[in-house]
Amino acid sequence: MSLLDRFSLGEGFKKYFEVAAAFSDDLRNDVYGIRHEVYCEELGFEPVRPDRREIDDNDRHSLHCLLRTSTEPRILVGCNRLVMARPEDPAHPLPFEHACRATLDRSIIDPAKEPRGSIAEVSRLAVRAHYRRRKGETKTALALSEDDFGTKEQPRFPYIPIGLYLAVVALAKHEGIETLFMLTEPRLADHFSKLGVKITQIGGPVEHRGTRVPSMMNVDHVIKNLRFFIKPIWRVVVEEIEAGYANGRPAFQKPA
Repeated sequence: MSLLDRFSLGEGFKKYFEVAAAFSDDLRNDVYGIRHEVYCEELGFEPVRPDRREIDDNDRHSLHCLLRTSTEPRILVGCNRLVMARPEDPAHPLPFEHACRATLDRSIIDPAKEPRGSIAEVSRLAVRAHYRRRKGETKTALALSEDDFGTKEQPRFPYIPIGLYLAVVALAKHEGIETLFMLTEPRLADHFSKLGVKITQIGGPVEHRGTRVPSMMNVDHVIKNLRFFIKPIWRVVVEEIEAGYANGRPAFQKPA
């Protein structure tokens, strides 16, 4: 990727996509609709719902990101969410703490002993089939692979997964979250290292819609160490997420 291409990634992202903090009922319904399409109708991970909205109990204490095309007509592309501790019961485990209770290496970190208001989980990443329909991607809700970065002769950039991850990091930063947890494909850390993002595996693999490993990343470390060519996209994403806060955040309380 040439120097000029790298400096134009922010403009390239804005040309095709935009992220939104899904704080309104309408935008959250867009998120739930994408999740239903991907998780229920296409992949069969969850049962089909009569209202075609995929919702679980964690959504009432989560913030959501929505990715869509930047030009009219705006087409929904993908989504994810930031699951925070339950306001009424901060000690209640985050979803990954349930799934990985037998494999977590608590000598690295014990989420149960962390200040619950400083941790959150990234989950429900989903991209609609049209935007991920490549060989090997038909059974996963969102993918990132070596091929997404192209080759030296034909470079390209994975705007969609990177945009979604940066958006949820921007949400976390605004909310004062220090540590993000997630269940990831085993090779995700290698791919994100290209961007300057350090993802640390914190336990053994589990079977959760494929083989996944529990991982974490430090929000401030991610922001500080982004490669210079990613920073233009980061600035665009932050601006778009902050615009959502200007219009009002959902009224649930984050634990202290």
